[in-house]
Amino acid sequence: MPNTASNATKFADIVIIGAGIAGASLAAVLATDYKKQVRIVLLEGESQPGYHSTGRSAALLVLNYGPPSIRALTQAAFGFFTSPPDGFAVAPLITERPMMTVARADQMEALEKSFANRHPGSQATWLTGAAIREAQPMLRKSYAEAAYLEQGGQDIDVAALHQGYLRSFKNAGGILHTNAAVTRLQKTGAAWQIETRTTRYEAPIVVNAAGAWADEIAALAGIDKIGLVPKRRTAVIIAAPDGFDTAALPATDDVDEEFYLKPDAGRLLVSPADRTPSPPCDAQPDEMDVAICVDRIMTAFDIDVRRIDTKWAGLRSFVADGSPVVGYADHTDGFFWLAGQGGYGIQTAPALSQVAAALLCKRALPDIMKGHDFDPAQIAATRRIA
Repeated sequence: MPNTASNATKFADIVIIGAGIAGASLAAVLATDYKKQVRIVLLEGESQPGYHSTGRSAALLVLNYGPPSIRALTQAAFGFFTSPPDGFAVAPLITERPMMTVARADQMEALEKSFANRHPGSQATWLTGAAIREAQPMLRKSYAEAAYLEQGGQDIDVAALHQGYLRSFKNAGGILHTNAAVTRLQKTGAAWQIETRTTRYEAPIVVNAAGAWADEIAALAGIDKIGLVPKRRTAVIIAAPDGFDTAALPATDDVDEEFYLKPDAGRLLVSPADRTPSPPCDAQPDEMDVAICVDRIMTAFDIDVRRIDTKWAGLRSFVADGSPVVGYADHTDGFFWLAGQGGYGIQTAPALSQVAAALLCKRALPDIMKGHDFDPAQIAATRRIA
């Protein structure tokens, strides 16, 4: 297909590729910091930002999820979720949702390890016997040998968070272009030439926040890939059993991550917690994964799934060590990675965006990271990723 980019090059100080939660949050932080003194352009390949992973998230904030880097970022982000800037959102970004992790008799060792390794500040109660069903009455009586119930989990309003960042970015003078998939990316002298099908940009700094496509963007730029592996996850909406008020029930997962269930606007969002490697794409639910989901949910819960209301799939992208990749690439000036959030991008965004902005601008880490035992080497783009 011929290149139809305009002959007129548009100039910017920073071009960010990808307007999902990673790119949008970084763009908002940078634009707010620089107050229109720096021209920042945010490029989105789809017709709307957040079409892929951001718009398909299960939207939970849990302090105990993820590797150490993720836990530290989540802890640091919590204050933003509870008290966002004035005008950022018209409704609360989070609402309380207890989290329950269950185990069969053959999973007790894993449950005990998970309980022992939880975040030191978490409020978790070990449950056995009738106490399990008191906390989660939909669970089958014979299913769980033990469980622990953790207070402090939160449902996240992903749309409000994402739109808040996009609105902040625009209000601070940022420029968003949709339908702007990058077709060419080349370093010429001190600047990057970034082409879409309709427009050509030039900027000294380009940020790769392209989600599942981040390694493909790196390849366009002639940058070594980081070994990013997008993994498909399936989600299904079903009706709650008759007579159950699910609003206050905990989100419930299996200690080996074989399923999870979360109340969702009077219905139930359930998943087989699949993690099938996939090429970057508009992920669609596989019927076998949907069937596995239904089987696992009906095995663990006293729920008769007769109809699927909605089903979808999304991609979560990982590198081998499970931590994000944030920072400038080796040996090439001005190429900045913001990738590999591994499904934790929503809950870490308020902190990771500030960390990324500090690293991009080569300044000290933000104050919000103090006291959270955060080691920036764990997310460095220059680290050795096993």
